Amino acid sequence: MDERTTCLVVGGGPAGMVLGLLLARAGVEVTVLEKHADFLRDFRGDTVHPSTLQLLDELGLGDEFARLPQTRLEQVVFPTADGGTVTIGDFRRLRVPHPYVAMVPQWDLLDLLADAGRREPSYTLRMRTEMTDLLREGDRVVGVRYRTADGATGEIRADLTVACDGRGSVARRQAGLRPTSFPVPIDAWWFRVPRLPSDRPAALAPRAAPGRFAVVIPRETFLQVAYIGRKGADPELRARGIEAFRRDVAELIPEFRDRVDALASMDDVKHLDVRVDRLLHWHVDGLLCIGDAAHAMSPVGGVGINLAVQDAVAAATLLAGPLRKGTLTTGDLAAVRARRLLPTVLVQGLQRALHRALVGPLVEGRRPGPPAPVLALVHRLPRLSVVPAYLIGVGLRPEHAPAFARRTPARS
Repeated sequence: MDERTTCLVVGGGPAGMVLGLLLARAGVEVTVLEKHADFLRDFRGDTVHPSTLQLLDELGLGDEFARLPQTRLEQVVFPTADGGTVTIGDFRRLRVPHPYVAMVPQWDLLDLLADAGRREPSYTLRMRTEMTDLLREGDRVVGVRYRTADGATGEIRADLTVACDGRGSVARRQAGLRPTSFPVPIDAWWFRVPRLPSDRPAALAPRAAPGRFAVVIPRETFLQVAYIGRKGADPELRARGIEAFRRDVAELIPEFRDRVDALASMDDVKHLDVRVDRLLHWHVDGLLCIGDAAHAMSPVGGVGINLAVQDAVAAATLLAGPLRKGTLTTGDLAAVRARRLLPTVLVQGLQRALHRALVGPLVEGRRPGPPAPVLALVHRLPRLSVVPAYLIGVGLRPEHAPAFARRTPARS
């Protein structure tokens, strides 16, 4: 027997979960497919920026989010050659309800969104269910085939299928959509070390040395570290072994000398092949790509989650009415890209500029940190730190919850 829904969302990441929740609040029958049994996966983006925090308030979820274990970061600082630091971005200068970045394990955010979705009668979340193929009628996508963790297979038909399954999107590939890729000089390696009671990070503080740098991200019980080096260096790092990697980390972050033994082997160091790409067209008839499926972002600035969330809000705002009325057209799908293309292009352009001017020279050993003129300018005019803070924390076109999705939080 064929299963049917109005909107089928492939992928239970931030974009998919936000889109599913918002469409369900509009009264659209929506089904979200997530291939894993839970959301517990290490080294996913954990930055929840001021624009997303405000969105959660608008959805009536701000109080629930505030109760999640989290660390609040108020500044982005860079080391200087004299051993000091300079503040590049100061979120405290933003005139927003939440002038900070909340560091929250992504699985906690996704669980919160899933719980909110389950409270809507037209919402279905199917865990352990993986899309395997697109269903087509002629040139139109009309749903997907799926396989569950126990091997059962089936089909779900839908008026619209939305690919939210990340930068390796199966749905995108099967739809014949191919992204344009841009050169990237870096890769990232993620690992964790214990967090001590004396650790009180309030700033996102990169540690830089010729050929590499690291960003230490606080979690409640440990520190998550992004170690950034040159593109394609993973085989070399693994060939050198864990002892050499521990020495590299201890030289870069001296206060970790007594913690690097927590890295038992290179299996504890996870490689991320950094990409920057985007689709020319985000849709075909019956299928739309958003988030990383439409545009993979560099980790520089940590903006990937928030752009994906804003894609989802824009898609729900533009598509809820046509989906309810049964009048959805390819023009409606094209409108989502038209609304989100400019902020996507501008952010990727900024990231590519930072790759060329800062990150690339650093990992190639040509410069130990930010260019001296930039540091001198920020020292002389500290108020300029609001500009990077706004670009990172709010973005170039922040999206707000549509009226149909807004809620007042329940009071006990």
